[in-house]
Amino acid sequence: MADLSITAPVVNPQVLSPTAGAASAAELARRGKIHETAQKFEASFLSSMLQSMFEGTEASAPFGGGPGETMFRSVLTEAMAKQVTKAGGVGVAASVEREMLKLQGLT
Repeated sequence: MADLSITAPVVNPQVLSPTAGAASAAELARRGKIHETAQKFEASFLSSMLQSMFEGTEASAPFGGGPGETMFRSVLTEAMAKQVTKAGGVGVAASVEREMLKLQGLT
């Protein structure tokens, strides 16, 4: 016949510690902030690249050109950069995030 005795579960004392949850929450907050910063950096980088890419282009008459286009081109490139980053980016944010996590000791 099989032994059906019940044993008490093994509980890690750190799990029950009130500071263990706080440290995890603080670490998650730091990781989230690092992720957000890396995303912003990539968007800024892409915006600069797109801005220089559009410097030599001229739009045709009915839908572009003029001082308005020149004035708002930076807004357009910034919006495009944010959307590219939001859609997965080009990999800059992942590299920056990885290095920032290493520097913070959160690998």
